[in-house]
Amino acid sequence: MATEDKFIKFYLDEMNSALLYQCMAEVEKDERLVKVFQRIAETETRHAQVWEKRMRDAGLPVPEFKPSLRTRMLIWLAHRFGTGLILPSIQNMERQGSAGYAGFQDASSMQQEENSHAFLMSQLKLSIRGGVEGGVLAQLEGRHRSGGGNALRAAVLGANDGLVSNLSLVMGVAGAGVANRSILITGLAGMLAGAISMALGEWLSVQSARESFGHQIEVEKEEIENAPEEEAEELALIYEARGLQPHQARQLARQILENKDSAIQTLAREELGVDPEELGGSAWEAAITSFLLFMLGAVIPVIPFTFLSGLTAVIVSVAFSVVGLFGLGAAITLFTGRTVLYSGMRMVIFGVVAAAVTFGIGYLIGGNLGG
Repeated sequence: MATEDKFIKFYLDEMNSALLYQCMAEVEKDERLVKVFQRIAETETRHAQVWEKRMRDAGLPVPEFKPSLRTRMLIWLAHRFGTGLILPSIQNMERQGSAGYAGFQDASSMQQEENSHAFLMSQLKLSIRGGVEGGVLAQLEGRHRSGGGNALRAAVLGANDGLVSNLSLVMGVAGAGVANRSILITGLAGMLAGAISMALGEWLSVQSARESFGHQIEVEKEEIENAPEEEAEELALIYEARGLQPHQARQLARQILENKDSAIQTLAREELGVDPEELGGSAWEAAITSFLLFMLGAVIPVIPFTFLSGLTAVIVSVAFSVVGLFGLGAAITLFTGRTVLYSGMRMVIFGVVAAAVTFGIGYLIGGNLGG
């Protein structure tokens, strides 16, 4: 890549990053993290200004900044599901930015800052999973899971399961050589049955988790009433593990427990890793999302059999499904940080292999029964 093209790429990448971090600062509820995201946004803006100056010094026109499609999608996801969802993509972007600066003249300081940002994003990811290391933990105190994650997880699993399972079902029946009407009925029945089963499973899973969290919060309330000193000691130990000095941890724990309402909020987040107001998210939201996304995925391989028949319908069904699988894999990259080609092709390969196996089994069974 020519030097001029690198200047433009670096400039646009930094502008997109600055916009993302500013969005995260606007969405984030934890004031401490808001300040962190704002500082990083300022750093990324300063990086962009460096490349803008270099372009001007080289007599190059500075391109008009327009947020990329990926940036716009990540911003939408952050607003809808919270900042925790897009952290893997942000971390991957920082790593790519650091790698891009490697060996580039006078960019070592920016490379180090990009590395630092990637490390911080990795710590935030760990905090969402339930634990962060050392001194960074003290900076991330109070971080909790995003309730929207249940709905998104249900959406991804629902669409994937619907497409792959119904494609396999339809291919298995088609391989047996049954009539087009039977294939269509089987596909529709599989779509409806799978969607109901998926929604029920999600509802039970999330509702059970909510009930469990609710019970544990009630236990915490009783412990605060009956054994406040023990609770203070437990909380102090958590803060010590996060890098605070013992006397600071004990002082902070005592201050928190002076107000019982705020103490419950804090203990629920620190010990249970859950927002007491959300309790892990809405069971109905997860169930409805799962039902709709399963239906959306499952209908794709069925559609061709409504207006085609025979081998033509099978081929078109597989083609539709390949497009759907690749699109789903590409969508996943918004929060996994993987490349579109890698995730899309991985999803296509798994889905097509499953369909080929069931088609072959259906063909063998149909042949034996026919014989």
